[in-house]
Amino acid sequence: MDRGAVAVLVLVDIAPGSRAWGFGRFVVGRFDLYRIPGLSFFKVLGSGYESGFGLRPSLSRQGLFCLFDDEQAADAFLADSTLTASYRAHAREFFAVKLRAFSCRGSWAGMSFPVNAQAPAHGPIAALTRASIRLPKAAAFWRQAPLTQRSLDGAQGCLFSAGVGEAPLLRQATFTMWDSVAHMDAYARSGAHLEAIKAAQRNGYFSESMFVRFVPSGAQGTWLGRRYG
Repeated sequence: MDRGAVAVLVLVDIAPGSRAWGFGRFVVGRFDLYRIPGLSFFKVLGSGYESGFGLRPSLSRQGLFCLFDDEQAADAFLADSTLTASYRAHAREFFAVKLRAFSCRGSWAGMSFPVNAQAPAHGPIAALTRASIRLPKAAAFWRQAPLTQRSLDGAQGCLFSAGVGEAPLLRQATFTMWDSVAHMDAYARSGAHLEAIKAAQRNGYFSESMFVRFVPSGAQGTWLGRRYG
């Protein structure tokens, strides 16, 4: 039985010979998404250099975040859509994962995601943190970014991490996957990440923010040289 909305995150590293095609996705990519059956929310995403965290933009890495009405629509998008096939054809790396939310705080472009999963007692989870950064606070926010990235790189139980964004500097997101809820909580409640959260709350860095925890499934493809699925 279907249990409602399913999100899909797609990350692509565009092949060198397809860079012009890749840049075009930022201009016209959203128009292709309007025609996808069952798609209720989407964002076309860019990424930073290397793992995606930082001020330097990547010339090749980008992504999509999509929320579908049900799992059937999500599966059809990944398996059968011409858009997904085009991304695969132009990519040297392609990664996708399906996600069901088990908690959601805040909103993205005014939308809060439906919660339709249970927190797993064991096994992997995923998290998406996104924020619209107030322009006067951008410099202070980015001064802390390198510290939080270094702490994430060495975090026990972190299976996957990527930094993405809707717009340079001001609309940013972090996607991570973890061995368990306990591993993610241990990271979130200590060190540089905890200090960054406190600073954001104290100084009002964000005009809008959202934090979602997901149960991931169907991870497929390759990212940063590692194969999934």
